[in-house]
Amino acid sequence: MRTKFLLEFKLIFFFFIRRFSFRPEPDPYCQAKYTFCPTGSPIPVMKDDDVIEVFRLQAPVWEFKYGDLLGHLKIMHDAIGFRSTLTEKNYTMEWYELFQLGNCTFPHLRPEMNAPFWCNQGAACFFEGIDDSHWKENGTLVLVATISGGMFNRMAKWVKQDNETGIYYETWTVQASPERGAERWFESYDCSKFVLRTYEKLAELGADFKKIETNYTRIFLYSGEPTYLGNETSVFGPTGNKTLALAIKKFYYPFKPHLSTKEFLLSLLQIFDAVVIHREFYLFYNFEYWFLPMKYPFIKITYEEIPLPNRKNRTLSGL
Repeated sequence: MRTKFLLEFKLIFFFFIRRFSFRPEPDPYCQAKYTFCPTGSPIPVMKDDDVIEVFRLQAPVWEFKYGDLLGHLKIMHDAIGFRSTLTEKNYTMEWYELFQLGNCTFPHLRPEMNAPFWCNQGAACFFEGIDDSHWKENGTLVLVATISGGMFNRMAKWVKQDNETGIYYETWTVQASPERGAERWFESYDCSKFVLRTYEKLAELGADFKKIETNYTRIFLYSGEPTYLGNETSVFGPTGNKTLALAIKKFYYPFKPHLSTKEFLLSLLQIFDAVVIHREFYLFYNFEYWFLPMKYPFIKITYEEIPLPNRKNRTLSGL
């Protein structure tokens, strides 16, 4: 009975991303190809009686480099826009990787280190202005709610706390099958989840959202029940499991960055062999390693509707 309880508790526990008490300084080894939040600015304090328009922003990932290419695959980036009616100033708020998506999804295998080395952090970025053409041309820029300046200020305090405690990016949503209601093993933590959390906070503060369809990109892995393997020390430390450590590093090797065309094609074959033929995937989540016994269809990109939230408290609207 106790074993069953512990198992059930563990399955419930690792569904959620871990929160931290502070954000660590990035290791100098981790370098971004594109600077994080280059025009960032502090979130302004609005006048309580200001009326703030809230916009849903969505565009293809890496549109600045590939145009609408990833938009055809419904691989979209999400953000939120704000417009003050008193000052007529616009603002953009988004959450994304400090060192690009690849570094958040797979580690570096450094020769001088026994354990895989992760360059994984995500953070909120706030800046003045909304690039209308960026969001409208291949994506979405649509009004979803109107809030008071006081409500905006309370949201800003929450954003600061959320940003200081939710610091790591997680690409994958892992569940047992594509069927509705299937067992969810691990939840992603990405740009869309930040937008959804912010909408939920605004609804909690009293915001009324419009009744419009809102869809979001999710990248799924499908597996049987995961097996807990241990943390970095227990797997890769002096008394760790050397066979397991070698298997994990062998799995991650084909995902290394900066490959030539020939190396990339060879890596694709190695990844296919590991994930599809041998049905293996090693996941690093909440600083712990897990083995995923992969199942058909193995991986899938979806563009799912997640409705805008309902107003939670009709006494705190501030409007």
